[in-house]
Amino acid sequence: MCKLFPKSAEFTGGLYKPARFEGEVYDLEVDGDVPEQIDGTFFQVAPDPQYPPMLGEDIFFNGDGAISAFSFKNGHVDFKRRYVMTERLKAQRAARASLHGIYRNPYTNDPSVRDLNNSTANTNVVVHGGKLLALKEDSAPYALDPITMETIGLWDFNGQLTSATFTAHPKIDPATGALLCFGYEARGEATPDIVYYEIDSSGRKKREIWIVAPYAAMIHDFAVTENYVIFPLMPLTSDLDRMKNGGRHFEWQPGLDQLFGVLRRDGDGRDVRWFKAPNGFQGHTLNAFDDRGRIFIDMPITSGNIFYFFPQEDGTVPPPETLASNMMRLTIDMNSTGNGLEMTPLTQFPCEFPRSDDRYMGRHYSHGFVIAMDPSKPFNEEQIGPRPFQFFNQLAHINVATGRIKTWFADDQSCFQEPIFVPKSADAAEGEGYVIALRNRLLEQSTDLLILDAQHLDDGPIATVKLPIRLRMSLHGNWVPNSVLQAS
Repeated sequence: MCKLFPKSAEFTGGLYKPARFEGEVYDLEVDGDVPEQIDGTFFQVAPDPQYPPMLGEDIFFNGDGAISAFSFKNGHVDFKRRYVMTERLKAQRAARASLHGIYRNPYTNDPSVRDLNNSTANTNVVVHGGKLLALKEDSAPYALDPITMETIGLWDFNGQLTSATFTAHPKIDPATGALLCFGYEARGEATPDIVYYEIDSSGRKKREIWIVAPYAAMIHDFAVTENYVIFPLMPLTSDLDRMKNGGRHFEWQPGLDQLFGVLRRDGDGRDVRWFKAPNGFQGHTLNAFDDRGRIFIDMPITSGNIFYFFPQEDGTVPPPETLASNMMRLTIDMNSTGNGLEMTPLTQFPCEFPRSDDRYMGRHYSHGFVIAMDPSKPFNEEQIGPRPFQFFNQLAHINVATGRIKTWFADDQSCFQEPIFVPKSADAAEGEGYVIALRNRLLEQSTDLLILDAQHLDDGPIATVKLPIRLRMSLHGNWVPNSVLQAS
């Protein structure tokens, strides 16, 4: 029989209690009217462990990938959820128990699975070349059928991947449809090698560039402009000996700067330059663009380590209330000879999971959407308990061109997941469309899918899609129009 999950914060409450659900719900209830222009599927993936952790405790990011699909057509919404049948999950189901140890440390896994692929496929999902790709940055993707969501298997683009790893944050070039992607620790665990790929819309690799970073460290997301690729190196370093001795894959280094590696998309890697910023934590990229040799990158940056589960060597983790966090604009001048950069705040509040209008990826743009935290807003701590990790109580629309910000707060028990932008039409103006986002109601332990007018986000949802089940906190997802799915 399956044992009980731990009673720790990583496995309890309305945000982190495992859901462990697969199934379908036809024609979800809707409060309000779903605009008929919303015609496609919102795919997203959550780390949702099938079994309690082998070592007794684990971190959120080590859960098995479970993909949700919200399919929109003619004002109706259908729901489907499937686990990615990874090698890891198939082995666990055969054993009816977890067989895996510390996050991204295969040396702590049960000996029976040490030769199997270790990916959970739990971080992001994109459609490319007719396949739904489930992504985790320590492995090649897993491919699924985008209609049935049945797992096909590990996908190396017909033998074209030469790296051990593949990013969970690829970008789609809006001009060509090419998949722009990379791998860090690309030659294996704790190696400093980075590879950059461009894979066209038919699945053919058009470009491959290798570089070596100053040291092995996490590069969770990256930025791409029309001419440049930017790799943000976090002060979370990897060490093979530490892993072999049963330690964590990542360790925070308070004495290291943030590094940003920049190379030309049409170069060969020998032109890479590394720019420095003070020690801090940068997670995800909102967008980036370049103009006459100057590169502008917009991303949330925190003044210290927010990943409490990857402490520094002595176990120190800064209290969250001591950290400053803002959406920042980084400016890198490729015409200069120095290695510094400028940092300008775009918000005065913590925010994360930034998304823009994907049709403007890598181009001059104005509109960004984030989940945000306003600690001055009411929170029902008496009934819910302390705010959990990744609790963001507002949705926000940031106009990076004008500085205007609009926010929407739901109530004293709700938090939000990554906001996704859906254009009203293929030729709609930038930012003209809808924001869709999951809301977790922690007291009720329920989940809704909200639809908001992107330009009037502060008015709240125009429709609320009601789920009859609670979904665990997810990571990332993407909108796929029906025209793309039909071509698949």
